[in-house]
Amino acid sequence: MTDPLERFRLDYAPLLLRHLARRDESGLQAAYQLGRRAMQESVGLLDVVRVHNDLFLEVLATVRHLDEVLDLTETASTLLIDLVASFEVAQRGFMDARRGAQPE
Repeated sequence: MTDPLERFRLDYAPLLLRHLARRDESGLQAAYQLGRRAMQESVGLLDVVRVHNDLFLEVLATVRHLDEVLDLTETASTLLIDLVASFEVAQRGFMDARRGAQPE
């Protein structure tokens, strides 16, 4: 059986490549859902970012023209933001609950 981090990597790699090619809303939605699943499976945020960076560096190694780099970087960054948005939502919920539990 594949561990959650490896499963995340195996699921994120084709998502990243597909989004870099298509740049559509469905890729962003899939990234958000994958981020939720990663969080539920206890894949840490730093691991998620590390996987993204490792895979994106592999993509950059294939770039033939420097003018593509900025465009690819912006697109990959947008995908990463949607991916980690679920972690942000969970953290805000936790912080709100914590503030609500503190005596005034």
